[in-house]
Amino acid sequence: MADYIKELRALVGHRSLILNTSAGALLNDKQELLLQERTGNDDWCFPGGFMEFGETLFETCKREFKEDSGVEIEPVTLLKTFDTDIYTYPNGDQTQLITNLFLVKKVSGHLLDHRTEETSDLRYFALDNLPHFFNEQSEKMVQAVIDYVEKNSK
Repeated sequence: MADYIKELRALVGHRSLILNTSAGALLNDKQELLLQERTGNDDWCFPGGFMEFGETLFETCKREFKEDSGVEIEPVTLLKTFDTDIYTYPNGDQTQLITNLFLVKKVSGHLLDHRTEETSDLRYFALDNLPHFFNEQSEKMVQAVIDYVEKNSK
């Protein structure tokens, strides 16, 4: 978790927070989607994370995607903003996540080949054969990717 959020939590405890996040949807040549298996709960999500104070949404997406996957990306277009989801973490922290999902393209780098604090695995999945997701928002996000692919493959 970002230092900014740790500082906030030290002040407010488990009180509800509204937090901004950015995530990236990276598709390979087969139109498979790169997903991150989260350390600690073995559920899957999009590479991405919390905005740091002073960052733009694009900067957050680029930084978090590289931290989570090892790949440097460039956001191409905003697919959708998700702003109605409330999530309660196992420790009781409650957040309303405002997530901006970007379609991204790979610029450089290679997928991580080792476990990190936040990533236990990275894998490309066919859009019709997806794993169990971390939260309901991730499920909505993947639907936005599917809708985008279907619309642009005609």
